[in-house]
Formats: sequence, structure tokens, C-alpha cells
Amino acid sequence: MLGASTVVLLVLLAFVWPSYLSKVKDLPLVVAGPPAALTQIQAGLGKSGAFDITTVADRAAAESAIKQRDAYGAVVASPSGVEFLTASAASTVVSQALNQAAAGITAQAAAAGQQPPKVTVTDIAPLSPDDPRGAGFGVAGLPLAMGGMLGGVLISLLVAGHRRRLAAVTGYAVLAGLLLAAVLGPWLGILVGSFVMEWAIISAALFATGAFIVGMNGLIGRAGIALGAIVTLFIGNPLSSLTIPKEMLPWHWGEIGHFFVPGAAGTLLRLESYFPDASTLRPWLVLAAWALVGVVTLWFGRHADEEVLHIDGATEPETAPALAS
Repeated sequence: MLGASTVVLLVLLAFVWPSYLSKVKDLPLVVAGPPAALTQIQAGLGKSGAFDITTVADRAAAESAIKQRDAYGAVVASPSGVEFLTASAASTVVSQALNQAAAGITAQAAAAGQQPPKVTVTDIAPLSPDDPRGAGFGVAGLPLAMGGMLGGVLISLLVAGHRRRLAAVTGYAVLAGLLLAAVLGPWLGILVGSFVMEWAIISAALFATGAFIVGMNGLIGRAGIALGAIVTLFIGNPLSSLTIPKEMLPWHWGEIGHFFVPGAAGTLLRLESYFPDASTLRPWLVLAAWALVGVVTLWFGRHADEEVLHIDGATEPETAPALAS
């Protein structure tokens, strides 16, 4: 009873705590325009601490910063008015905050009895029409984490021998990755990038998680299965920043979360679908590192060839004579 109650409490804390303590802070934002206008914009948006504001040369530079994931949005001032550049695919939370700021400029000017400037809002990286609020993309992280964990647990419990286990993890990752990519992409329209790349990313994530769990089982025995599940579901998934920007999580947990498989895989899927100009090197290296750790521990762990179920007469041929004697 105590053990089960503790597990339930930990599950609740793992999924609720990051969102509960999150707050809008230090979100990268770029601004461009005449010096006088920039001073006014920075005074208005910077005083709350919600944005970390950087100045760029012009609108083209601002748009490039958004597409390369160096900023969540931009404000561009010109003689014709003020333009807010948003990216709902990067974060609907930040996009909504910038929309509110744009509406606030008009309201403040009207309250002061001044002629309000022309304010426009342009979504540089909109979400899929089939997932306009990003709810589907946010939920997509759970099947990735659960799928890798499920495959790793079942293979650890049902398959014996390091060669068979590696083959099983590989085959499972390829097939399950194909099915998940088909559902999230062509079927539901949540992912809008290259189907082949999405398949590769999902399969890599499933392989990295599954291999890690099987590897931990091979390294330290059955306790390794629980360790792998905890790392994946209770640490990696809540810190993946799929639903809120990593800057909004307490301390440095948002950045730390991107060094786990769910965070890296979610980042790759977001970049592949909506930000093709951004670099994908780091998340691919993260997935490769977890996969390498899994393969090494799976292959060389002292429990790697441990029987999952002993059946009399089912001994491997090469060991039968030694056992008989």
C-alpha cells in the first residue's frame, strides 16, 4: 500500500509540478526599427521580465531569427506602423502573449487620446490547419515516451540473448515508428514535414528509449527496467517542453529536459515540421548518445543473456554437453 501510494504521488508530481511552477519569463524576442521606437518598445515589453529582448537590423533579420529558432517572436517598427511577428508552431503561449501586446498598443493609444499606430500581426510559422491550437502536437510526446518504454519493458521480459534483444528493439522501433508517423502525419495532420524524416525521428526515439531500458536490464537486472521507465516517463517526458517553452520551467529544468529522449525527439519533430531552417544537430546527437548507451549495456551487460524463463530441455545446443556431464 505504501509503495503504490508513493508511486501515485510521484506520477502526479512529475506531470503537474513543471506546469504548476512555470511562468512567462526570459522568452527570446527580437526587435527592429528606429532608435526612438525601439526604446519605447523595450520599455513596454521589457519591464515585465517576460521577454529577453535583442535588437536586430531589420525585418528580414527578425524573420530569420524566428525561423532559426533563435527567438519566439519579433516586433518591427516602421513609419507605416508596428508589426508583430509570431510563430504559433514554436509556442502558442508566446504567440498569444504577443497578440495581447499588439492589442495593448492600440488600447493604450486610445486611452491617452492619441491616434493609434497601425498594428499588424503576422504568423511566420503557423501550426497545421488540422491542429490549430497545438493540442495534438503537445499530446504526441506521450506516445513517443510510452511507446519506447513499452517496447523496452516487453523485450526485456520476453526475449533472451543480447543478439535477439537488439534485433527485437530495432525491428520494433522501425515498425512502431512507421505506424506512429502515419497517424501523426498523413492521418491526423499534426506533423506536416517530410514523412520519411518523421518516421526516422520517431523510430530513432523509440530505439533510443527501448535500447536504454533493455540495456539497463542487461546491466543491473530487473531493477534496470524500473530505472529506465522512471528516467523516460517521470523525468524526460514532463521536462520535454512540448506544451510550454523551456524558458518557462523553473531553474534550468527546461534546458536539462532537452538532453532526454522525449525532449530531443519533440524538438526534432517540431523543427522538421515547422522550422526547416533551424539546426537539428544537437537533438540528433542526444538521441544517438542514448541509443549508444543502450546498445553497449545491452550487449555487454552481465545480465545480457540471462534467461527470461527456464524450460527443461530448452538449453542451447553448445551448452548442453557441459550441463549433461
